[in-house]
Amino acid sequence: MRKRKRIGIAALLALSLLLGGCGAHVQGELPEPVAPSAAWATPTPEPTPSPTPEPQDEYYVISMCGDCTLSSSQRENTFETVVDGDMAYPFSGVKEFFEADYLTIANLECSLSEEPLYGSSTFQFCGDAENAQMLLEGGVDFVTLANNHTMDFGQKGLDSTMAVLDGYGIPYTPPDGSYIYEAEGGLRVGLYAPPWYASNDTIAAGVSALAADPEVELVVCLMHWGMEGTYRPWGHQTSAAQAAVDAGADIVYGSHPHVLQPVVELDGAYVVYSLGNFVFGGNTAPRDRDTAIVQFTVKRAADGAVSVEGWEAIPCSVSSTPVTNDFRPEPYEPGTEEYERTMSKLRGTYTGPDLTIDYSEYRESPSPAPETAQESSPAEGGGENEG
Repeated sequence: MRKRKRIGIAALLALSLLLGGCGAHVQGELPEPVAPSAAWATPTPEPTPSPTPEPQDEYYVISMCGDCTLSSSQRENTFETVVDGDMAYPFSGVKEFFEADYLTIANLECSLSEEPLYGSSTFQFCGDAENAQMLLEGGVDFVTLANNHTMDFGQKGLDSTMAVLDGYGIPYTPPDGSYIYEAEGGLRVGLYAPPWYASNDTIAAGVSALAADPEVELVVCLMHWGMEGTYRPWGHQTSAAQAAVDAGADIVYGSHPHVLQPVVELDGAYVVYSLGNFVFGGNTAPRDRDTAIVQFTVKRAADGAVSVEGWEAIPCSVSSTPVTNDFRPEPYEPGTEEYERTMSKLRGTYTGPDLTIDYSEYRESPSPAPETAQESSPAEGGGENEG
Protein backbone atom coordinates (compact mmCIF):
# COMPACT_ATOMS: atom_id res chain seq x y z
CA MET A 1 0.00 0.00 0.00
CA ARG A 2 2.97 2.32 0.48
CA LYS A 3 3.52 2.56 -3.19
CA ARG A 4 -0.07 3.50 -3.88
CA LYS A 5 0.10 6.24 -1.12
CA ARG A 6 3.08 7.81 -2.78
CA ILE A 7 1.18 8.02 -6.06
CA GLY A 8 -1.79 9.63 -4.32
CA ILE A 9 0.37 12.28 -2.64
CA ALA A 10 2.05 13.10 -5.90
CA ALA A 11 -1.30 13.50 -7.59
CA LEU A 12 -2.50 15.87 -4.90
CA LEU A 13 0.60 18.02 -5.21
CA ALA A 14 0.13 18.24 -8.97
CA LEU A 15 -3.49 19.24 -8.59
CA SER A 16 -2.55 21.90 -6.04
CA LEU A 17 0.01 23.40 -8.33
CA LEU A 18 -2.45 23.44 -11.24
CA LEU A 19 -5.15 25.16 -9.19
CA GLY A 20 -2.71 27.65 -7.88
CA GLY A 21 -1.58 28.54 -11.34
CA CYS A 22 -5.13 29.17 -12.47
CA GLY A 23 -6.08 31.51 -9.61
CA ALA A 24 -5.90 34.60 -11.79
CA HIS A 25 -8.70 33.37 -14.08
CA VAL A 26 -12.36 33.85 -13.47
CA GLN A 27 -14.00 30.67 -12.36
CA GLY A 28 -15.60 28.83 -15.26
CA GLU A 29 -13.43 30.48 -17.99
CA LEU A 30 -10.71 28.69 -19.92
CA PRO A 31 -7.28 30.22 -20.16
CA GLU A 32 -6.20 31.84 -23.42
CA PRO A 33 -4.40 29.37 -25.68
CA VAL A 34 -0.70 29.82 -25.68
CA ALA A 35 1.05 29.72 -29.01
CA PRO A 36 3.53 26.91 -29.20
CA SER A 37 7.12 27.88 -28.96
CA ALA A 38 9.02 28.05 -32.24
CA ALA A 39 11.34 25.53 -30.78
CA TRP A 40 8.48 23.03 -30.61
CA ALA A 41 6.93 23.81 -34.07
CA THR A 42 7.28 21.14 -36.78
CA PRO A 43 9.31 22.67 -39.68
CA THR A 44 7.80 22.59 -43.21
CA PRO A 45 10.10 20.54 -45.44
CA GLU A 46 11.63 22.36 -48.41
CA PRO A 47 10.38 20.98 -51.78
CA THR A 48 12.91 18.87 -53.60
CA PRO A 49 13.64 20.53 -56.96
CA SER A 50 12.98 18.37 -60.02
CA PRO A 51 16.11 17.65 -61.96
CA THR A 52 16.41 19.53 -65.26
CA PRO A 53 15.98 16.98 -68.05
CA GLU A 54 19.05 16.44 -70.14
CA PRO A 55 18.68 17.42 -73.82
CA GLN A 56 18.08 14.38 -76.00
CA ASP A 57 18.88 13.60 -79.63
CA GLU A 58 15.82 13.79 -81.91
CA TYR A 59 15.22 11.88 -85.13
CA TYR A 60 13.00 12.74 -88.09
CA VAL A 61 12.08 10.68 -91.16
CA ILE A 62 11.64 12.43 -94.50
CA SER A 63 9.97 10.35 -97.22
CA MET A 64 10.15 10.96 -100.96
CA CYS A 65 8.18 9.45 -103.83
CA GLY A 66 8.09 10.07 -107.57
CA ASP A 67 5.78 11.73 -110.09
CA CYS A 68 2.12 11.97 -109.09
CA THR A 69 -0.30 12.75 -111.91
CA LEU A 70 -3.75 12.80 -110.36
CA SER A 71 -5.63 12.78 -113.65
CA SER A 72 -5.69 11.15 -117.06
CA SER A 73 -4.38 12.98 -120.09
CA GLN A 74 -6.80 14.96 -122.23
CA ARG A 75 -7.12 11.91 -124.48
CA GLU A 76 -8.84 9.62 -121.98
CA ASN A 77 -10.39 9.31 -118.51
CA THR A 78 -9.06 5.94 -117.30
CA PHE A 79 -7.69 7.33 -114.04
CA GLU A 80 -10.99 8.93 -113.16
CA THR A 81 -12.90 5.74 -113.99
CA VAL A 82 -10.65 3.51 -111.88
CA VAL A 83 -10.58 5.83 -108.88
CA ASP A 84 -14.33 6.41 -109.13
CA GLY A 85 -14.39 9.21 -106.60
CA ASP A 86 -12.56 7.31 -103.83
CA MET A 87 -10.08 9.93 -102.67
CA ALA A 88 -8.28 7.48 -100.35
CA TYR A 89 -7.74 4.86 -103.05
CA PRO A 90 -4.55 5.98 -104.90
CA PHE A 91 -2.24 6.04 -101.85
CA SER A 92 -4.01 3.36 -99.82
CA GLY A 93 -1.26 0.77 -100.45
CA VAL A 94 1.52 2.97 -99.03
CA LYS A 95 -0.28 5.33 -96.67
CA GLU A 96 1.20 3.66 -93.59
CA PHE A 97 4.70 4.82 -94.51
CA PHE A 98 3.66 8.42 -95.10
CA GLU A 99 1.59 8.74 -91.96
CA ALA A 100 4.45 7.52 -89.77
CA ASP A 101 7.06 10.01 -91.05
CA TYR A 102 7.71 13.69 -90.39
CA LEU A 103 7.53 14.94 -93.99
CA THR A 104 6.45 13.33 -97.28
CA ILE A 105 7.49 15.00 -100.56
CA ALA A 106 6.11 14.31 -104.06
CA ASN A 107 6.30 15.86 -107.53
CA LEU A 108 2.78 16.94 -108.55
CA GLU A 109 2.82 16.61 -112.32
CA CYS A 110 -0.65 17.88 -113.17
CA SER A 111 -2.80 20.94 -112.85
CA LEU A 112 -5.82 21.09 -110.56
CA SER A 113 -8.79 23.26 -111.34
CA GLU A 114 -12.41 23.96 -110.48
CA GLU A 115 -13.16 24.32 -114.20
CA PRO A 116 -11.89 22.69 -117.42
CA LEU A 117 -8.61 24.07 -118.74
CA TYR A 118 -7.37 23.95 -122.32
CA GLY A 119 -3.81 23.91 -123.66
CA SER A 120 -1.82 22.92 -126.73
CA SER A 121 0.99 20.67 -125.46
CA THR A 122 1.31 17.04 -126.52
CA PHE A 123 0.14 15.78 -123.13
CA GLN A 124 -2.07 17.71 -120.78
CA PHE A 125 -3.05 16.66 -117.29
CA CYS A 126 -5.72 18.55 -115.39
CA GLY A 127 -7.46 16.96 -112.44
CA ASP A 128 -10.57 18.14 -110.66
CA ALA A 129 -9.87 20.41 -107.72
CA GLU A 130 -11.20 17.78 -105.33
CA ASN A 131 -8.37 15.45 -106.35
CA ALA A 132 -6.16 17.42 -103.96
CA GLN A 133 -7.93 15.44 -101.25
CA MET A 134 -6.03 12.38 -102.51
CA LEU A 135 -2.81 13.93 -101.22
CA LEU A 136 -4.31 14.59 -97.80
CA GLU A 137 -5.83 11.12 -97.57
CA GLY A 138 -2.51 9.58 -98.56
CA GLY A 139 -0.34 11.44 -96.06
CA VAL A 140 1.54 13.55 -98.64
CA ASP A 141 2.67 16.70 -96.85
CA PHE A 142 4.38 18.71 -99.57
CA VAL A 143 4.52 18.90 -103.39
CA THR A 144 6.73 20.62 -105.92
CA LEU A 145 5.11 22.25 -108.96
CA ALA A 146 8.39 22.98 -110.74
CA ASN A 147 8.21 20.58 -113.68
CA ASN A 148 7.70 20.59 -117.42
CA HIS A 149 3.90 20.32 -117.07
CA THR A 150 3.56 23.32 -114.77
CA MET A 151 2.62 25.64 -117.62
CA ASP A 152 0.59 23.25 -119.78
CA PHE A 153 -2.36 25.58 -119.32
CA GLY A 154 -0.38 28.80 -119.01
CA GLN A 155 -0.32 31.08 -116.01
CA LYS A 156 -4.02 30.42 -115.49
CA GLY A 157 -3.30 26.75 -114.93
CA LEU A 158 -0.53 27.44 -112.43
CA ASP A 159 -2.61 30.02 -110.57
CA SER A 160 -5.53 27.61 -110.42
CA THR A 161 -3.36 24.78 -109.06
CA MET A 162 -1.83 26.98 -106.38
CA ALA A 163 -5.28 28.26 -105.35
CA VAL A 164 -6.58 24.70 -105.02
CA LEU A 165 -3.60 23.60 -102.92
CA ASP A 166 -3.95 26.69 -100.73
CA GLY A 167 -7.61 25.86 -100.21
CA TYR A 168 -6.77 22.33 -99.09
CA GLY A 169 -3.87 23.49 -96.91
CA ILE A 170 -1.20 21.60 -98.86
CA PRO A 171 2.22 23.30 -98.88
CA TYR A 172 4.07 23.57 -102.22
CA THR A 173 6.80 25.34 -104.13
CA PRO A 174 6.08 26.96 -107.50
CA PRO A 175 8.96 27.23 -110.02
CA ASP A 176 11.84 29.18 -108.48
CA GLY A 177 10.02 29.17 -105.15
CA SER A 178 11.02 28.32 -101.58
CA TYR A 179 9.14 27.09 -98.54
CA ILE A 180 10.11 26.43 -94.92
CA TYR A 181 8.28 23.41 -93.55
CA GLU A 182 7.83 22.90 -89.82
CA ALA A 183 5.29 20.64 -88.10
CA GLU A 184 4.49 20.89 -84.40
CA GLY A 185 7.72 22.59 -83.49
CA GLY A 186 9.81 19.98 -85.25
CA LEU A 187 12.64 20.19 -87.74
CA ARG A 188 12.64 23.30 -89.94
CA VAL A 189 13.17 22.07 -93.50
CA GLY A 190 13.86 24.58 -96.25
CA LEU A 191 12.75 23.45 -99.73
CA TYR A 192 13.73 25.16 -102.99
CA ALA A 193 12.45 24.24 -106.47
CA PRO A 194 14.39 25.71 -109.39
CA PRO A 195 12.52 26.38 -112.62
CA TRP A 196 12.39 23.53 -115.13
CA TYR A 197 15.77 23.40 -116.87
CA ALA A 198 17.36 26.02 -114.61
CA SER A 199 20.99 27.03 -114.92
CA ASN A 200 23.48 26.03 -112.25
CA ASP A 201 23.78 29.68 -111.20
CA THR A 202 20.02 29.88 -110.60
CA ILE A 203 20.10 26.63 -108.63
CA ALA A 204 23.00 27.81 -106.49
CA ALA A 205 21.36 31.17 -105.77
CA GLY A 206 18.10 29.61 -104.59
CA VAL A 207 19.78 26.99 -102.44
CA SER A 208 22.29 29.35 -100.85
CA ALA A 209 19.51 31.77 -99.86
CA LEU A 210 17.86 29.01 -97.82
CA ALA A 211 21.13 27.71 -96.44
CA ALA A 212 21.93 31.21 -95.12
CA ASP A 213 18.59 31.50 -93.31
CA PRO A 214 19.23 30.96 -89.57
CA GLU A 215 15.76 29.47 -89.18
CA VAL A 216 16.46 26.64 -91.64
CA GLU A 217 18.00 23.45 -90.24
CA LEU A 218 17.95 21.25 -93.36
CA VAL A 219 17.96 22.23 -97.05
CA VAL A 220 16.28 20.17 -99.77
CA CYS A 221 16.62 21.10 -103.45
CA LEU A 222 13.79 19.82 -105.69
CA MET A 223 15.05 19.20 -109.23
CA HIS A 224 13.23 18.25 -112.44
CA TRP A 225 15.89 17.07 -114.87
CA GLY A 226 17.48 14.32 -116.94
CA MET A 227 16.57 12.02 -119.81
CA GLU A 228 13.32 10.12 -119.88
CA GLY A 229 13.74 6.39 -119.77
CA THR A 230 17.40 6.25 -118.76
CA TYR A 231 18.50 4.57 -115.53
CA ARG A 232 21.67 6.61 -115.11
CA PRO A 233 22.15 10.32 -114.44
CA TRP A 234 23.25 12.23 -117.47
CA GLY A 235 24.92 15.53 -118.36
CA HIS A 236 23.16 18.40 -116.65
CA GLN A 237 22.01 16.26 -113.73
CA THR A 238 25.47 15.67 -112.33
CA SER A 239 26.64 19.28 -112.69
CA ALA A 240 23.36 20.65 -111.29
CA ALA A 241 23.58 18.27 -108.33
CA GLN A 242 27.09 19.46 -107.59
CA ALA A 243 25.97 23.10 -107.80
CA ALA A 244 23.14 22.45 -105.35
CA VAL A 245 25.36 20.61 -102.87
CA ASP A 246 28.11 23.22 -103.09
CA ALA A 247 25.51 25.90 -102.32
CA GLY A 248 24.39 24.10 -99.15
CA ALA A 249 21.79 21.49 -100.09
CA ASP A 250 21.68 18.52 -97.71
CA ILE A 251 19.39 16.46 -99.96
CA VAL A 252 18.67 16.81 -103.69
CA TYR A 253 15.39 15.28 -104.89
CA GLY A 254 15.07 14.49 -108.60
CA SER A 255 12.18 13.74 -110.94
CA HIS A 256 11.31 13.58 -114.67
CA PRO A 257 13.01 10.44 -116.14
CA HIS A 258 9.96 8.30 -115.20
CA VAL A 259 12.28 5.48 -114.15
CA LEU A 260 14.45 5.00 -111.09
CA GLN A 261 17.99 6.34 -110.94
CA PRO A 262 20.62 5.98 -108.18
CA VAL A 263 20.72 7.52 -104.74
CA VAL A 264 24.30 8.68 -104.12
CA GLU A 265 26.29 10.46 -101.45
CA LEU A 266 27.99 13.60 -102.70
CA ASP A 267 30.38 15.62 -100.53
CA GLY A 268 28.46 14.83 -97.36
CA ALA A 269 25.02 15.36 -98.94
CA TYR A 270 22.65 12.97 -100.71
CA VAL A 271 21.31 13.07 -104.26
CA VAL A 272 18.22 11.13 -105.35
CA TYR A 273 18.56 11.36 -109.11
CA SER A 274 15.10 10.04 -109.96
CA LEU A 275 12.25 8.28 -108.19
CA GLY A 276 10.34 7.49 -111.38
CA ASN A 277 6.54 7.42 -111.43
CA PHE A 278 4.32 6.86 -108.44
CA VAL A 279 0.57 7.54 -108.52
CA PHE A 280 0.66 8.14 -112.23
CA GLY A 281 -2.59 8.69 -114.08
CA GLY A 282 -0.82 9.45 -117.35
CA ASN A 283 0.12 5.88 -118.27
CA THR A 284 -2.31 2.97 -118.37
CA ALA A 285 0.33 0.29 -119.08
CA PRO A 286 3.83 1.36 -118.02
CA ARG A 287 6.70 -0.69 -119.39
CA ASP A 288 8.68 -0.16 -116.19
CA ARG A 289 6.54 -0.69 -113.12
CA ASP A 290 9.33 -0.26 -110.56
CA THR A 291 9.23 2.66 -108.20
CA ALA A 292 10.22 3.29 -104.58
CA ILE A 293 9.76 5.34 -101.47
CA VAL A 294 13.12 6.65 -100.25
CA GLN A 295 13.28 7.65 -96.59
CA PHE A 296 16.03 9.72 -95.01
CA THR A 297 16.67 9.72 -91.27
CA VAL A 298 17.69 13.15 -90.00
CA LYS A 299 19.21 13.63 -86.56
CA ARG A 300 18.98 16.77 -84.48
CA ALA A 301 21.61 16.25 -81.78
CA ALA A 302 21.21 17.47 -78.22
CA ASP A 303 23.51 20.37 -79.04
CA GLY A 304 21.31 21.41 -81.99
CA ALA A 305 23.53 20.07 -84.77
CA VAL A 306 21.54 18.54 -87.66
CA SER A 307 22.82 15.73 -89.86
CA VAL A 308 21.44 13.25 -92.40
CA GLU A 309 22.15 9.81 -90.96
CA GLY A 310 21.41 7.78 -94.10
CA TRP A 311 18.60 6.42 -96.24
CA GLU A 312 16.43 3.36 -96.68
CA ALA A 313 14.14 2.36 -99.52
CA ILE A 314 10.78 0.67 -99.82
CA PRO A 315 10.70 -0.84 -103.34
CA CYS A 316 7.22 -0.67 -104.86
CA SER A 317 5.23 -1.30 -108.01
CA VAL A 318 3.29 1.61 -109.49
CA SER A 319 0.26 -0.70 -109.64
CA SER A 320 -1.24 -3.39 -107.44
CA THR A 321 -2.42 -5.31 -110.50
CA PRO A 322 -0.28 -6.84 -113.27
CA VAL A 323 0.03 -5.51 -116.84
CA THR A 324 -2.34 -2.56 -116.59
CA ASN A 325 -1.99 0.33 -114.19
CA ASP A 326 -4.59 0.55 -111.45
CA PHE A 327 -2.91 3.74 -110.14
CA ARG A 328 -2.38 2.29 -106.66
CA PRO A 329 1.30 1.71 -105.75
CA GLU A 330 2.10 -1.09 -103.33
CA PRO A 331 5.37 -2.44 -101.87
CA TYR A 332 7.18 -5.44 -103.33
CA GLU A 333 7.81 -8.40 -101.07
CA PRO A 334 11.39 -8.32 -99.73
CA GLY A 335 13.65 -10.87 -101.37
CA THR A 336 11.65 -11.14 -104.58
CA GLU A 337 13.14 -10.58 -108.00
CA GLU A 338 11.17 -7.33 -108.33
CA TYR A 339 12.41 -6.09 -104.96
CA GLU A 340 16.05 -6.79 -105.76
CA ARG A 341 15.77 -5.30 -109.25
CA THR A 342 14.34 -2.10 -107.82
CA MET A 343 17.12 -1.87 -105.24
CA SER A 344 19.75 -2.34 -107.96
CA LYS A 345 18.38 0.70 -109.76
CA LEU A 346 18.63 2.77 -106.58
CA ARG A 347 22.13 1.49 -105.83
CA GLY A 348 23.35 2.15 -109.36
CA THR A 349 24.14 -1.49 -110.14
CA TYR A 350 21.32 -2.14 -112.61
CA THR A 351 22.63 -3.34 -115.98
CA GLY A 352 19.43 -3.41 -118.05
CA PRO A 353 19.01 -1.29 -121.19
CA ASP A 354 17.44 2.14 -121.10
CA LEU A 355 13.90 2.53 -122.38
CA THR A 356 13.30 4.00 -125.83
CA ILE A 357 10.80 6.82 -125.64
CA ASP A 358 8.91 7.68 -128.84
CA TYR A 359 6.06 10.17 -128.99
CA SER A 360 5.69 10.34 -132.73
CA GLU A 361 2.26 8.70 -132.69
CA TYR A 362 0.96 11.46 -130.43
CA ARG A 363 2.17 14.33 -132.58
CA GLU A 364 0.59 15.83 -135.65
CA SER A 365 3.84 15.50 -137.59
CA PRO A 366 5.28 12.06 -136.72
CA SER A 367 9.04 11.83 -136.45
CA PRO A 368 11.24 8.71 -136.57
CA ALA A 369 11.63 6.89 -133.29
CA PRO A 370 14.93 7.77 -131.61
CA GLU A 371 17.51 5.02 -131.19
CA THR A 372 18.04 5.94 -127.56
CA ALA A 373 16.25 8.02 -124.99
CA GLN A 374 16.69 11.73 -125.54
CA GLU A 375 16.73 14.48 -122.96
CA SER A 376 13.50 16.46 -123.14
CA SER A 377 13.70 20.17 -123.64
CA PRO A 378 11.23 22.56 -122.02
CA ALA A 379 9.33 22.76 -125.30
CA GLU A 380 8.77 19.02 -125.47
CA GLY A 381 5.85 17.58 -123.58
CA GLY A 382 7.99 15.47 -121.29
CA GLY A 383 6.19 12.32 -122.29
CA GLU A 384 4.59 11.36 -119.04
CA ASN A 385 2.19 9.10 -120.96
CA GLU A 386 5.03 6.73 -121.80
CA GLY A 387 7.64 6.99 -119.07
